[in-house]
Amino acid sequence: MKAVLARHIFCFVFPILFALYLFPILIKIATRFNILDNPDGRVKIHKNPVPYLGGLGIYIPFIATLAIAYPFDNYILWLLLGVTFLLFVGLIDDLKALKPLQKFAGQIIAVICFLKGGYALKHIFFSDILNVFVSAFWMLSVINAFNLIDIMDGLLATVSILSGVSFFVVALYLKQYTLSILILTFISPFFVFLFYNKPDAKIYSGDAGALFAGGFFAAIPQLFNWSNISHLAYYTPAILLAIPMLEILFLVIIRTYKKMPFYRPSPDHFALYLKRKKWAVIKILKFVFLISIILFIVSILFLLKIISFNVLILFGILFLLFWTYIIYF
Repeated sequence: MKAVLARHIFCFVFPILFALYLFPILIKIATRFNILDNPDGRVKIHKNPVPYLGGLGIYIPFIATLAIAYPFDNYILWLLLGVTFLLFVGLIDDLKALKPLQKFAGQIIAVICFLKGGYALKHIFFSDILNVFVSAFWMLSVINAFNLIDIMDGLLATVSILSGVSFFVVALYLKQYTLSILILTFISPFFVFLFYNKPDAKIYSGDAGALFAGGFFAAIPQLFNWSNISHLAYYTPAILLAIPMLEILFLVIIRTYKKMPFYRPSPDHFALYLKRKKWAVIKILKFVFLISIILFIVSILFLLKIISFNVLILFGILFLLFWTYIIYF
């Protein structure tokens, strides 16, 4: 047990120290080579150009730590292949904007990597073939949800940290310590990124970081032993990732209502709605923090079977009404 604790400590501390060293260098490189996100006054509402490459500041410490202290197997190799491919797709998009179809094709290739590694629903209501299609749809949705939520200083980092901590606690509860170490290694660099990305941001993750985070959260729920609790426990990831999933759901609905392609940028993100209501950025981040804590508590109560599936459905309906009212009315 001491060895497990030591690995947890190392995989938390080392990525933070590495990221603290790396981020100032990446800021200088991005500024030197004009790798900047320029404001447009519509969707990109920051005041001054901000360096990209924050995604590399998250990814490199993550990979380096795993190379030192993590046991590699087939599952992990396919996971790393998928998230690395997403990172490079995002990096290319940051350097030279990709067309939506090109970006989506890259996401599909990453999802194929995940599926090849066995990241698909198991022991649930569908046939094997349908499980694959449902899993692919889930993963594409989560990847794009995290890409879309990266719209405001500190938001991607806050959501990633809170979602990651939630999955980390669940992994500890299930005594899946190898998985908890993997998740801890992933979220550690985000603490440093949040320091540099908080208002007013000194660096952005870019699509590279957002797609990398989305890919990780799309695939990682498939490593949990949900069936050891009950077949209904498979719904837990949807609870923990409710904020980014609601972001993509409402964006698709609103853009469809406006007769826009759902992939075309528009100022319809929930954070921008709240800013138009005169919410300060810090207030929005605190709101996201509070909602994430509530979702985490509900998911734990559900896993512990303190609340039933019917109560969970009722909570979901009430939460959806609350979210819609607070943000869009």
